[in-house]
Amino acid sequence: MAKRAIRGEAKMADIIDGKAFAAKIRAEVKNDTEKLINEKQVNPCLAVVLVGENPASKVYVGQKSKMAAECNIKTKDFKLDSSIAQETLLKLVDELNNDSSVHGILVQLPLPKQIDERKVIDTITVEKDVDGFHAINAGRLSIGGAMLKKAFIPCTPLGSLLLLKDRVEDLRGKNAVVIGRSNIVGKPMSQLLIEESCTVTVVHSKTKNIEQVCAQADIIIAAIGRAEMIDANWLKEGAVVIDVGINRISIKKEDGSEGSKIVGDVDFESASTKASMITPVPGGVGPMTIACLLRNTVTSAYRFAGLDDPREN
Repeated sequence: MAKRAIRGEAKMADIIDGKAFAAKIRAEVKNDTEKLINEKQVNPCLAVVLVGENPASKVYVGQKSKMAAECNIKTKDFKLDSSIAQETLLKLVDELNNDSSVHGILVQLPLPKQIDERKVIDTITVEKDVDGFHAINAGRLSIGGAMLKKAFIPCTPLGSLLLLKDRVEDLRGKNAVVIGRSNIVGKPMSQLLIEESCTVTVVHSKTKNIEQVCAQADIIIAAIGRAEMIDANWLKEGAVVIDVGINRISIKKEDGSEGSKIVGDVDFESASTKASMITPVPGGVGPMTIACLLRNTVTSAYRFAGLDDPREN
């Protein structure tokens, strides 16, 4: 655990090391994979479909395939032209649905504008929807309770929750504010926190007095997609901050040339003077997203083999 440093008069927040925690999850996934291979001769397999040449998506898909290999999870990679017709993509998804060697299907988002993302997501069979975006998985998460154990939970919210539960002893009764209402992060994150008995508020671009609302929160989940939007003025003293944002901004290098760097939705330097704990960007939630995708894939393989889930959500 990183210790709080002293900068002048201000105590700095403990750093929540998502990279180290993700490595721990991947080690568990690798052990679960080896057990399944040895006992049932079933090798977990993830099909990854990339449409187009989005640079960020290409990097992300490459990382997923590399880490899957490290966990002994097979991958089937499909790289498709950005001009692909929707029906062609849906046909591929249907073929993967019917491929008994494939346990998880991931269609990397965003998709080109001629393709209906929701149609593609809901064409993936719910049992192989390891991204957790299918309407049935979303419904199971919303219902909670026993239904939650049947669901695949979206990987970024799941990773964020695991980081919180590792560092916060008891989430019950905590005031949590989720900044952002996307189907990928904001909505499922709020439902996971409700399941943990938090009191949850979701704020977004239309929320009035958004800073004042956030300043009442014990826990902040920032997932609004605006670089360094949240600073210390938004925070209650001692708040725990989970920064989901990944934004590339322009910077001027020491030699005067132009460059860029990755930052979150939170102004890390400012927020660290008031938060008790905070995730960095990079190195916070990002590695957890991939680790949880691999975990969901192995869980799917166990279910297809007729075994109990290797890990509880």
